[in-house]
Amino acid sequence: MVPSEGDASMVKRKAEEHELEGKRKKKKKKKQADTPRPACSWVYFSREFIKEYSASHPESSGLKAATKAASDAWKSMSHEEKAKYTRHAREVWDDYLSAAPARIPKPRKQTKLVTRCSPGRLFNVLQRLTPEQKDAVNSMGFGSLLSLRCRTLRRSLCLWLLERFNTTQRSLEICGECIPLYPSDVELVMGLAASGKDVVNSGPDDLIADLRRSYNASNNGISVRLLEERLAVPEAGDDFKRSFVLYALGTLLSPTARLDASPSFLHFLTNMDVIHQYNWGKFLLDRLVREVSRYRQGKQRAVGGCLLFLQLFYYESISIERSGALAPTVFPCLSSWGEEEITEREKRERELGGYGSGEVICKERCLGMESSEYRCQLDGLPVRKLSTGAEHGPEFEQERSRTDEEQMNRDITSIDEVDMPNFLDSQSVVCRNIEVAVDSIRSLCRNKVYGCNETVDYAKNNAHEETCMYAPCACPLLACNFVSSSEQLSLHFSSKHWDSGRRFRYNSPLSVSLGINEDFLVLQAEEDGVLFLLNKGLETIGHTVMLTCIGPSMSKEKFLYDLVSERGISSLRLKSLTEYFPGRVEGFPPMDFLLIPFRFLDSSGKLNLEVCIWNSTEFGLDYS
Repeated sequence: MVPSEGDASMVKRKAEEHELEGKRKKKKKKKQADTPRPACSWVYFSREFIKEYSASHPESSGLKAATKAASDAWKSMSHEEKAKYTRHAREVWDDYLSAAPARIPKPRKQTKLVTRCSPGRLFNVLQRLTPEQKDAVNSMGFGSLLSLRCRTLRRSLCLWLLERFNTTQRSLEICGECIPLYPSDVELVMGLAASGKDVVNSGPDDLIADLRRSYNASNNGISVRLLEERLAVPEAGDDFKRSFVLYALGTLLSPTARLDASPSFLHFLTNMDVIHQYNWGKFLLDRLVREVSRYRQGKQRAVGGCLLFLQLFYYESISIERSGALAPTVFPCLSSWGEEEITEREKRERELGGYGSGEVICKERCLGMESSEYRCQLDGLPVRKLSTGAEHGPEFEQERSRTDEEQMNRDITSIDEVDMPNFLDSQSVVCRNIEVAVDSIRSLCRNKVYGCNETVDYAKNNAHEETCMYAPCACPLLACNFVSSSEQLSLHFSSKHWDSGRRFRYNSPLSVSLGINEDFLVLQAEEDGVLFLLNKGLETIGHTVMLTCIGPSMSKEKFLYDLVSERGISSLRLKSLTEYFPGRVEGFPPMDFLLIPFRFLDSSGKLNLEVCIWNSTEFGLDYS
């Protein structure tokens, strides 16, 4: 078949376009080759060395041999010799910055949020459950999830909240205030119990070997699609319960950076008869803090943890209504927020200028809750539900009206037993004025789950919690999510991580080393088990070193410490007082530190120090 004239012209045109594209690529490659690039000291050294080596060894086998010779030569060089190339590399980099500033993009804040938290995925599964399966979900203590109405995350809000999430203090720093997060907040928002046994997702692998095979669990996780297939089977036994908990954790409550559910969850799912006895509020908060910390440290691209909790907690804690005409909340708050309510809230946020334009509303977060534990905390006092600022559909208003009427009938007999002259007026009081009606209420400290048994007046509760010695402290090891009081943390570390730190005695010097990739070292006192953290930071001219004590920030006991770094006849020394932190130290807090130049490192890059710690109370010293 003879090609037509039109076909020939088309082939010719494509050939010309291909030739032009090839020329453009060659031109681009040449431009990139001519453009100076920032180089570290090793890169600069290797380039210069390979040029000299190739010229002096024409018989060599090529680039591979030259590169190996360069590597061997670099390893044998002293720090002083390497410093020459380091200085020259910095000069090249400075020249590059000054010559072509436009080519270096400015660092930008992350504008997109990557997360596996997907309320819509769980919402779709919930719609297909049978009545028997819903009963099974209720029996495990997960019945609040059946009222889930939100199907999508507001990622811009979640990203905004993550930027203001203090993982060390477990708080949100928004609207000019620091709002602490507690397991009871998870119970209020998500409806999951914040009391009971700790959820432990570790143990001998042989105990869950059969379950791992049953779910085809790999090191990456348990397939969410496999769990969806299992949940589609109309049965409500232990297999369904286990699959449901795995699916809820993997898609909403505690997702990781991966697409699948963590196989470590199988450790607490061996006996499905005790699932309802666990403290899920504490577990979810611990996991959220852990996942956000890993994300900030650059260890994962996606953000794990229950971001829906943060989103709804913000809606419940920040009022944007100026008139005070706020709708009452229901328990759990999860059921109050559907797509329509969230869309309306987001619209109001934009009208006011963006997130953080409202005000923090005063919340005694146990008020209005139906759990027996919170009713006991309030000593049977009649209370009204709090305001949220959300507008809801008529079906929710009818349900609230019936609930309010029934509550009033139950409460009317107990009004005379308490001193509440303003009780009737308080039916419509907004949260920021609720002190008028609850002055006489006494409640347990929020750190009850960590061992505090103090019962304080509502008005004084915040003051107590700021100085509570049972404030939660987190295990400093990255792979551990244990959180409890400082006393329990000390016992945990000595029993579970006895080989991961160094033990010392007060007033006795201790020689320690921090490797190139070691950012901290845990020290534990033999006398009382107190945990200290030797923290190492990186600056342009050397390392910063500081010592902190793991404990509540308002702890009264003080510790003095000495840090000494030596190199030959030179020495650097810092003598100071420890600061308290409830876990690992993030960023660069305003406290004393020792700056140690790179030349003080040994040949292997280790930082060698001598540490001495002693309790200042032993000497009657006052460092207030």
